Amino acid sequence: MQKTLKHSTELEVKFSEADPLGIVWHGHYVRYFEDGREAFGEEYGLKYLDFYKHDIVVPIVNIECNYKRVLRYGHKIRLETIYEDTPAAKLLFHYAAYDLDTDEKVAEGKSTQIFMHKDDMELLLYLPQFMIDWKEKWLK
Repeated sequence: MQKTLKHSTELEVKFSEADPLGIVWHGHYVRYFEDGREAFGEEYGLKYLDFYKHDIVVPIVNIECNYKRVLRYGHKIRLETIYEDTPAAKLLFHYAAYDLDTDEKVAEGKSTQIFMHKDDMELLLYLPQFMIDWKEKWLK
């Protein structure tokens, strides 16, 4: 059985995220995903600085976004961020963004991050111990 953890957060589309027609620029959706990962990390004790304290960085090596509906300045969205467990030395997240007023899905996506040593940027082919400990705490 695949183990997951889910976090939900609400965001409001800012004026600076919209083009002159009031439509959100497509690149901001990826930033919303980042906001979701940060909120997830805050709730579950898996923030970027937690990795950094263990001399590890977790760069994104793949990200996907499928756009379903247009977002405009002033829209409020609910962003669901789902961590998918894997035995591999990587982080897998899935995202779904919903219009708060209509509950329509406006976007969905996923991302993959890998573990690297902070100093020499060497790829880690195994899970670091702190990640094994984190999984034992949250994915029982």
